Amino acid sequence: GFHGGNIGKCVVSDDGGKTWEHRLDFPFYHARPFVAGNRLHILGHSGDLMIVASDDMGQTWGQPAKLTDNQHWHQAPCNVHYANGCVYLVMERHVYDDCKAWTPSVNAPVLMRAKVDADLTKRESWSFATERVFRDEFDNDKLIEQGRFFYPIDPLDFYLPDPSQPGRNSAPPGWLESNVVQIVDPDHYWFDPSGRTLHLVMRLHLANSGYAAVLKVTEQGDTPGTGEMITSFEHFPSGGECRIIALPGGQMKFHILYDPCTKLYWLLSSQTTDSMTKAQHMPADRINLPNNERHRLVLHFSKNLIDWCFAGVVAIGQTALDARHYASMMIDDQDLCILSRSANQQAKNAHDGNLITFHRVQNFRELVY
Repeated sequence: GFHGGNIGKCVVSDDGGKTWEHRLDFPFYHARPFVAGNRLHILGHSGDLMIVASDDMGQTWGQPAKLTDNQHWHQAPCNVHYANGCVYLVMERHVYDDCKAWTPSVNAPVLMRAKVDADLTKRESWSFATERVFRDEFDNDKLIEQGRFFYPIDPLDFYLPDPSQPGRNSAPPGWLESNVVQIVDPDHYWFDPSGRTLHLVMRLHLANSGYAAVLKVTEQGDTPGTGEMITSFEHFPSGGECRIIALPGGQMKFHILYDPCTKLYWLLSSQTTDSMTKAQHMPADRINLPNNERHRLVLHFSKNLIDWCFAGVVAIGQTALDARHYASMMIDDQDLCILSRSANQQAKNAHDGNLITFHRVQNFRELVY
């Protein structure tokens, strides 16, 4: 249902991000703007999925519309993909309600698809992929046996590394905040020549750093952009499933963009430098677990989503409290424009920021080597 009190704001800049003007309040959050057809949309959630649209590129807006009924959704402002006359994006549904801790274990990332010329404020315009819930797909004991998860696991509640510090807690393992990408290189092992396969690359909570989760979604129609969408795991040539990949900053919300000019995937993520300090020995300005650093925002690029090259630092906060994290980006001609959820010394903590900072990486393609 609708979670009252969740308010999002739309602000617009006509001078490349130097100044901003408030245009709209809307009753949902974790939202992302995107264009489809001749309309600008903002899609997010307040319990249910919600969307609002503008026919004049943000000058005026229609009424918010619900796309689901009495469900519990989540996400962050991750990417949007266009192909086959469709727009694709991922939201995630909380499938179970018995987890007392932070809830990535009960998340199902759901790829959504709509024709770009459809009325996206109507539920019937959207197709939803089948669901895979993390805890239904992964065995907690095996995650520990394989050295994947850092702490002991309570499947329904927080584990406390130090019971005297309840603010430093480890939730059950899970996935969240997925990006959607398409592999277009015919030489890639995971390339689908039919054009009907997309991949979901998502934040992976293992209480350590540097890993992401992967799913694939295959369209069942005769042509790309049609038919039911089936979510499954990708495979290596050996036949073994690929569920987890190395990805710099995969422990936090990240953003992936494909740039056709360089034929590279660009990754905006948080850099960890100190994930092995014991939780009970961490300084006060560090939030939660040791892998939770969120004040170093960095850029990488890759030709294949597996091998990542460091491209540079976007921003570093002066202290661990001065967060620069949970960022999103878009290409503006030769530049990358980046919005970061940020904090200064007046913030409650590094997670609950009190700023939005705008960053521009000029001539970003020159960073390729």
